[in-house]
Amino acid sequence: MKTTTTFRILFWLNKAKSKDNRLPIYARVTVNGRRAEISLRRECDPESWDEHAHRIKGRNQEATRLNNYLDAKYAKLLQCYEDLLKENQVITAQAVKSRFLGSDITFKFLQDIIYHHKSTMVDVLKPGTLKNYGATEKYLLSYLSKDHKTTNIYLKSINYQFITGFEKFLRRQKNKKGKKQLSNNGIMKHLERFKKLSNLAIKLGWLDKDPFRDYKMKFEKFDRVYLTQRELKYIEETRFSQVTLENTKNIFLFACYTGLSYVDVKYLTINNLIKGLNGKDWIYCRREKSQIPMKIPLLEKAINILAQNRNSSDDKLLSVYSNRYLKEIAFQCKIRKKLSFHVARHTFATTITLSNGVPIETVSKLLGYSKLSTTQIYARVIDQKLGDDMDMFQSKLS
Repeated sequence: MKTTTTFRILFWLNKAKSKDNRLPIYARVTVNGRRAEISLRRECDPESWDEHAHRIKGRNQEATRLNNYLDAKYAKLLQCYEDLLKENQVITAQAVKSRFLGSDITFKFLQDIIYHHKSTMVDVLKPGTLKNYGATEKYLLSYLSKDHKTTNIYLKSINYQFITGFEKFLRRQKNKKGKKQLSNNGIMKHLERFKKLSNLAIKLGWLDKDPFRDYKMKFEKFDRVYLTQRELKYIEETRFSQVTLENTKNIFLFACYTGLSYVDVKYLTINNLIKGLNGKDWIYCRREKSQIPMKIPLLEKAINILAQNRNSSDDKLLSVYSNRYLKEIAFQCKIRKKLSFHVARHTFATTITLSNGVPIETVSKLLGYSKLSTTQIYARVIDQKLGDDMDMFQSKLS
């Protein structure tokens, strides 16, 4: 037996919340005798309120403006009710209210998931990672503004076309010199973060299906930059008269012989230096990026650098300056590679360890990787080196 749903909208003044002789206007939604009340964020003088018409009396400018506002809200409430009917949803006063306020699942926007992620992950993700999400958010909002002429979009409206459009938008971005602003892998990183936001929306029940289901990331493979034994020796044997350059050189070399990142070296304290099971000096710490524990037996050169550059002013092991001095170090050492602490980390993985027969499983542990597959990129680099060495050996035989 089919039942008839009763639905009614009524505007009224909330006398319990009087302020300066003005009363707030509320909407009361009634479905099958059950009520839900909504503040319309407008006020009026109770003397100007028509209790029978449930509108403002008169035709002056203020009365016309408020009555037009109430008519618009009435139409929106009615539309919410009709939308719920079309979607075969359970019709309640609270459901109509939620749809009206945009707090139900159907009305979740892209900016809702961005804000949710930003507010819930602020104490979970590292500042650098949050900064990267901020850059992705900036590009998404710019894409909405320039290509879609809007500031927001329903999550349910995000589809394959939207995603591929966002990729094309990122590829069009130019810097001040008119060159491409983002590399292919940089673009993929933004899309990867966008996909994580999408997955979060699915977990929250804000999305029914994955809009990235048919979209494939296209990362380009590349060999990591690292220093050869010869280049490393150039840096070791170069002495700089400028204190900051000499100090930065030593910190860089320490990273080359430990595999530690810039931030990990920066935060090392006396408590991270302990005696290992073999009675020698080890570094015990956690990667700042992933919080994965690392146990690194110190090589002799790392121990010597530590002994010569110990920070005596506080508990920090080393005085770490800005890594911007590495450009000058590379220039003076006539090394054409762009030096960074990532290069030092890659040098440890290739020139220092893998090239000298250290098993890749051990190198993975020393670098603090959670997956062995992450270290496989260095194995490809070593394959290239083996080929070069054999070519050189063949030339000597010839």
